Amino acid sequence: MTISEVSKKYDITQDTLRYYEKIGLIPKIQRTASGIRDYTEKDCIWIYFMKCMRNAGVGVNIMLEYVKLFEQGEETKDDRKQLLIRERDRIAAQVAELTNTLDYLDKKLQRYDSVITPVEKLLSSSKTDSSKKSNNT
Repeated sequence: MTISEVSKKYDITQDTLRYYEKIGLIPKIQRTASGIRDYTEKDCIWIYFMKCMRNAGVGVNIMLEYVKLFEQGEETKDDRKQLLIRERDRIAAQVAELTNTLDYLDKKLQRYDSVITPVEKLLSSSKTDSSKKSNNT
């Protein structure tokens, strides 16, 4: 696949793909005889993984650490797993916090509809009544 095709498929800018390659987040991409990047399925797996990690807020430094460990081979398997577990736990905590915030906002919105809207209607009708009285005098 060309860089344009990969960019569209994964909704990542071409500049980001080049940057990921430059800093070592994805492997060096093979090139055609004319120098055009030629992404393989294996390259795309790395790109998808990196995109997921970035979307989850994983820092580039953590991702680079993972790649470095991966490149060291099988003996770093447990270290890589622990890194992923730490990031998963961090993301789970963020999800829990966001869920609490969402629940709180839902309760506020329910209260808004049941308490605030009727009061606003009452206030609005009071204004209308006042302006009718002032127009009649």
